[in-house]
Amino acid sequence: MNQAIGKYRWTICGLLFFATTINYLDRQVLSLLQPRLAELYNWSNTDYANITSVFQFVYAISMLFAGRIIDKMGTKKGYTWAIIIWSIGALLHALAIPIGQGAATILGWVGIVAVPVSIAGFMLSRAVLAIGEAGNFPAAIKATAEYFPKKERSFATGIFNSGANVGAVLAPLTVPWIGDHWGWEAAFVIIGAIGFLWLIFWLLLFENPEKQKRLSATEYAYITSDKEADPIVSEATSTNGAEKISWARLLGYKQTWAFVFGKFMTDGVWWFFLFWLPAYLKAQYGMTGTVIIVPLAVLYTITMVGSVGGGWFPTYFIKKGLQPYDARMKAMLMIAVIPLVVLLAQPFGYISFWVPVILVGIGTAAHQAWSANIFTTVSDMFPKKAVGSIVGIGGMAGGIGGVIVSKTGGALFDHYKALGHVQTGYTIMFAFCAVAYLIAWTVMKTLVPKYKPITDL
Repeated sequence: MNQAIGKYRWTICGLLFFATTINYLDRQVLSLLQPRLAELYNWSNTDYANITSVFQFVYAISMLFAGRIIDKMGTKKGYTWAIIIWSIGALLHALAIPIGQGAATILGWVGIVAVPVSIAGFMLSRAVLAIGEAGNFPAAIKATAEYFPKKERSFATGIFNSGANVGAVLAPLTVPWIGDHWGWEAAFVIIGAIGFLWLIFWLLLFENPEKQKRLSATEYAYITSDKEADPIVSEATSTNGAEKISWARLLGYKQTWAFVFGKFMTDGVWWFFLFWLPAYLKAQYGMTGTVIIVPLAVLYTITMVGSVGGGWFPTYFIKKGLQPYDARMKAMLMIAVIPLVVLLAQPFGYISFWVPVILVGIGTAAHQAWSANIFTTVSDMFPKKAVGSIVGIGGMAGGIGGVIVSKTGGALFDHYKALGHVQTGYTIMFAFCAVAYLIAWTVMKTLVPKYKPITDL
């Protein structure tokens, strides 16, 4: 069938996959070099927490504006600027010390007490990185909405979203080696420069579908085959974002709040596992250094399978005759049940560290399956010209949820560590992670019980 239709849309999906891989590679370099940097510059845990918090807060706020900017600029130009900014942010980490010295000097001139030089430099670098990285998902979801019919969007989203897991696996396999052989600055430079290499292929290969010369007439007709069912006023306004839609207007729809709540409840689970799993393995099993590389690689490999499989899952119900949105919500309910296995991680963790690694891996696989589908509910219900803005609003909510979960986890761990059983803190957090998806799905279904596309934008 693909031979008859054409498959250039999957080339675009491949570009989105590699961009998301690079996104997570750049994001994780600092966490993998943290032990080395903490020793060099005498960082406390609070210092490191302040640096990571800057990234989370700026990322959350930037997500709100990134979607709107990409809707206005268009997918090609918007994604181009996003990866330029985040790649520059990644490279700036290598200059964190002179940047920090400059920041300290400026703060001194205006009479403000400066934070330590290295802390200031990395904070500023992380902020630039966060501003650029916030554009990845709004742009990728918008590109998917432009290049895929509804019945294929969650599968395509699952494929490109699996790049997050590939990045999470590749980072610990490459960054420590580069740091050991060429220095920590080189790790930021080499990984950061990969984004500019991707940019060459993006500029050469991507164009809006109606202008894409590599796209056959048959494949273009297939991509737009559900146009009547898609709430789009016109191809011009849906792709170039010329019409400005206010946030207040978008927030007036229950469909927006369904997506926002779903992201708020579940993004924090992903952030929690991403940032705290190494600390968990150290606290409960005494695992440090390179010992944790293999368990983490196994965990994120499981996660990648969930991302692709979860993206495909709704097509099973679509083939059974359900509408795309109804198929997606049915799949998401079944996916929301899977993280309940994480409840068993602590009770059976005494057997081996592999028990929580595998069970949490199943949970994170379910998260990525959920993520592939919740993103696609936006393009199911909103016109393409509003997709970036809605994804941005939801992304901000997810970022705020991530900050709350991370801060709550830290407070719980400190409290129970002082009492001599930090494991209880992890048990509480794992319990929340297990049930978050069912809570999110229930509220989403309550807000939007039936498929109702937005047609008045």
